[in-house]
Amino acid sequence: MECCRRATPGTLLLFLAFLLLSSRTARSEEDRDGLWDAWGPWSECSRTCGGGASYSLRRCLSSKSCEGRNIRYRTCSNVDCPPEAGDFRAQQCSAHNDVKHHGQFYEWLPVSNDPDNPCSLKCQAKGTALVVELAPKVLDGTRCYTESLDMCISGLCQIVGCDHQLGSTVKEDNCGVCNGDGSTCRLVRGQYKSQLSATKLDDTVVAIPYGSRHIRLVLKGPDHLYLETKSLQGAKGENSLSSTGSFLVDNSSVDFQKFPDKEILRMAGPLTADFIIKIRNSGSADSTVQFIFYQPIIHRWRETDFFPCSATCGGGYQLTSAECYDLRSNRVVADQYCHYYPENIKPKPKLQECNLDPCPASDGYKQIMPYDLYHPLPRWEATPWTACSSSCGGGIQSRAVSCVEEDIQGHVTSVEEWKCMYTPKMPIAQPCNIFDCPKWLAQEWSPCTVTCGHGLRYRVVLCIDHRGMHTGGCSPKTKPHIKEECIIPTPCYKPKEKLPVEAKLPWFKQAQELEEGAAVSEEPSFIPEAWSACSVTCGVGTQVRIVRCQVLLSFSQSVADLPVDECEGPKPASQRACYAGPCSGEIPEFNPDETEGLFGGLQDFDELYDWEYEGFTKCSESCGGGVQEAVVSCLNKQTREPADENLCVTSRRPPQLLKSCNLDPCPARGSVDSAWTACKVLG
Repeated sequence: MECCRRATPGTLLLFLAFLLLSSRTARSEEDRDGLWDAWGPWSECSRTCGGGASYSLRRCLSSKSCEGRNIRYRTCSNVDCPPEAGDFRAQQCSAHNDVKHHGQFYEWLPVSNDPDNPCSLKCQAKGTALVVELAPKVLDGTRCYTESLDMCISGLCQIVGCDHQLGSTVKEDNCGVCNGDGSTCRLVRGQYKSQLSATKLDDTVVAIPYGSRHIRLVLKGPDHLYLETKSLQGAKGENSLSSTGSFLVDNSSVDFQKFPDKEILRMAGPLTADFIIKIRNSGSADSTVQFIFYQPIIHRWRETDFFPCSATCGGGYQLTSAECYDLRSNRVVADQYCHYYPENIKPKPKLQECNLDPCPASDGYKQIMPYDLYHPLPRWEATPWTACSSSCGGGIQSRAVSCVEEDIQGHVTSVEEWKCMYTPKMPIAQPCNIFDCPKWLAQEWSPCTVTCGHGLRYRVVLCIDHRGMHTGGCSPKTKPHIKEECIIPTPCYKPKEKLPVEAKLPWFKQAQELEEGAAVSEEPSFIPEAWSACSVTCGVGTQVRIVRCQVLLSFSQSVADLPVDECEGPKPASQRACYAGPCSGEIPEFNPDETEGLFGGLQDFDELYDWEYEGFTKCSESCGGGVQEAVVSCLNKQTREPADENLCVTSRRPPQLLKSCNLDPCPARGSVDSAWTACKVLG
């Protein structure tokens, strides 16, 4: 059997061609740059500041063309230019000011952000609409766009990241940190509405601190913005913002636009001083200012070194802590400054074992146990919460929190707070009873109690808690009044024949209902029961009734009795005098107090005319006992003058009152008294 087969000439030729191609491919991968000479030195930077470009060249050593480029670029001079240096593109335009264009000199200003060809040098003649391309390409290192780091190199716009590397896509966050996560600043936005007066001509809109970025304010209205600044060294300045333009304020670039009805203020930042934006009154109408900016977090937590070990031997522990650090002044400040920023998260303390060597007293045989068993960790311990400072409407309750340590015998002692900082300290105060306090709720007024003239109207006023339930606890001093006067414009005092029937009687009927009894409502009110019968069958007696403070519970439609102090106004009388007429064979005595008790119940209801007693008639007898009758007259209550009896309510006329008079006995009939004779002296 043949161990191999003789190769044909064609097969051998193909095999040799494959080996040659593979060798060339490998050679081109390994020696690709071997056809080039070494890179030359970097050229001088195209700019001295603000970011320029430098290049390096290399020479092709092959007689044929080499694969790749013979030039490479890098950025350079990546430091900020001083503010007075001006814009690089503007410098290139101004270089043509002494060159005639079509036989005339112009002052050229840059035209930036050309979307079609950002790397050509286009300039505009000042004061005209003339725009000319003065050069096909700008100098290397010129920014493609004003708000970008991308730069023009050999007439082409090259991407530049915030790390100043060509081709890099790394961006700054809103805080100005390259490739940052936005955690070093916070967005501040708000709106201000002017409330200026003749005595207050200006006011502060917002204070924007040092280091803030991307500031934008828009004022709408007749008022005017202006700036006040304060540097870190304490120097103060002011700018009136009198005209549209871009200018420097404390080395910060400010762009201001002034329109007839609004003003726009922009500052890219970072600000080199504290800026106070103010508004000056220049019109009668109010103005509004909307603002937005990114404020740097200038107070940040900084982790401390480990505190001293809790034991000198035998195994202890030590902790780190965190302190609040002011990035502007480079000093430690109170923790409250760091707590001001919600984005600031205080780092948790680190804990480690320390001094694990045995103590000398153990002769080296003492067993080292884990710190959480041998030496329990300190812990926070709190006292009970105090009573809430308010029963409603939001109060505060507090407690004492201390760091304690427990030894292996169970003895608890207070220690320094830093020993417990590995866990958050328990709060020492908290809000309590944050629900709303009970408040008065007034309902709609009732119709007026009269159909003409002066009357009264009522409304229900309830004390409602935060759940909408009727309750107590509202201040009587703030309770809305439940009764007020009302006036019906219909005339009441017309001739009797023209007076509408419903103009008098409904008033008296309603007055009687209010006097004798009232319906239970959702407003706590006094509800009297009916009067009892007169305690006597003749003469003057008494009547009694029960008066309760009651309320209608709307949710259950049931009546509940309340304490007397829950009802508004004076409590109606529960006892009054009554007159059952003269007793047989007796002449009643007139008692003004009893009369007032009889008819005082209707005094709350105002009426222009009413009945009143006006003395007594002449005694019917000159001796031996006679009778006087009380005179009843209809009077005008305002003028106190007598009036026609038809103007007073007949049913309210007081009853007849009599009293005895001239009770001395009369002399014997026919006898006449004469003077005594002179005394006769006997003996």
